Amino acid sequence: LQYMSGFGNEHVSEDPRCPGALPEGQNNPQVCPYGLYAEQLSGSAFTCPRPTNKRSWLYRILPSVCHKPFKPLEEGHLTHDWDEIEPDPNQLRWKPFEIPKASQNKMDFVSGLHTLCGAGEPRGRNGIAVHIFVCNTSMVDRCLYNSDGDFLIVPQQGKLLITTEFGKMLVEPNEICVIQQGMRFSVEVFGETRGYILEVYGAHFELPDLGPIGANGLANPRDFLVPVAWYEDRQVPGGYTVISKYHGKLFAAQQDFSPFNVVAWHGNYTPYKYHLEKFMVINAVAFDHADPSIFTVLTAKTTRAGVALADFVIFPPRWGVANNTFRPPYYHRNCMSEFMGLIKGHYEAKEEGFQPGGGSLHSMMTPHGPDADCFEKASKAKLEPERVADGTMAFMFESSLSLAVTKWGLQTSNRLDKNYYKCWEPLKSHFNPKCK
Repeated sequence: LQYMSGFGNEHVSEDPRCPGALPEGQNNPQVCPYGLYAEQLSGSAFTCPRPTNKRSWLYRILPSVCHKPFKPLEEGHLTHDWDEIEPDPNQLRWKPFEIPKASQNKMDFVSGLHTLCGAGEPRGRNGIAVHIFVCNTSMVDRCLYNSDGDFLIVPQQGKLLITTEFGKMLVEPNEICVIQQGMRFSVEVFGETRGYILEVYGAHFELPDLGPIGANGLANPRDFLVPVAWYEDRQVPGGYTVISKYHGKLFAAQQDFSPFNVVAWHGNYTPYKYHLEKFMVINAVAFDHADPSIFTVLTAKTTRAGVALADFVIFPPRWGVANNTFRPPYYHRNCMSEFMGLIKGHYEAKEEGFQPGGGSLHSMMTPHGPDADCFEKASKAKLEPERVADGTMAFMFESSLSLAVTKWGLQTSNRLDKNYYKCWEPLKSHFNPKCK
């Protein structure tokens, strides 16, 4: 597999089997090279300012309009109904989500989508959803595209070979990928596979502004990889299924050819992937605990300056050197909602109970922080330079929206840890009015 590098770049790519497939000097010639069809995929309004204008031109064997009418498809545990169950303001933690055995229940990426929590709705183009995917088989002669928004996919177990209209990407644990609104893709897996998805309606992910950090740091644009053009001219007499996620529901249409028939393309609206080990960590080097915003990889902005519809934040391996400081995350009540997941290892503030493939949700203004054991150890620890989070990768989906948990998340999944609150019960008062 080959890739081009750069976040949001204007890329050009053509399958080497058809040199010269990209038209020269224009987007939509009367006759395209090789008899291809020109098709534009718009990721923004035509009149958006140039820095936010997103579109790509695809040169394909047949246009994507060639399909039978869409019909409703059973969506399983995919939903955006945030009122199906009473809200729960408690600290919530889930044990690792179970992956069904292929011998018992074959499940591909689409049938394995389970909505955990979210807010807003796609018709108004404002909101997010957090999904868990568990699957054990590859998508065969079917693909998905999301009319509602962008998918940020975080594999936790098993690698994903993702075929898109722009080419192929291999995405492994400790990597992420983003499939933007409207892009058709199919997922091949190689055994029992699990991960997390952050879906955003109405905004695309961007690199966060760096402000006083300067020109360099955090996730560098050069480390984002975009697939190169690859096509298949394949007829599917038995029918190829194109699945659309639209208004939070699934619909299926049939066609008799593969949709991955794009011979060449150019533009700045593409799928992309990123390896989390490439992140340039910035941290406190004198005292106190810096806010986790310094670990933001990608952000989807709102119209309010500095307020995110959703941030994707990681907690990578790094050095802790702060003096006279309680180094783990502090106790906190937040006007944002925080969903955390764990790709591998142990999270520093809760080494027990928070496991890879599980998750936690600390809702808006719900207090949270290190468990009792972590607090006692960190309060007494000798403060010297130490490696933090080696062999670990935790992440957070943070949103300014108040997230509602689905019935699947609270009940049907049967993975909710009802004893989570007990990790704080051993905390005791150290108050002594005679000791300053």
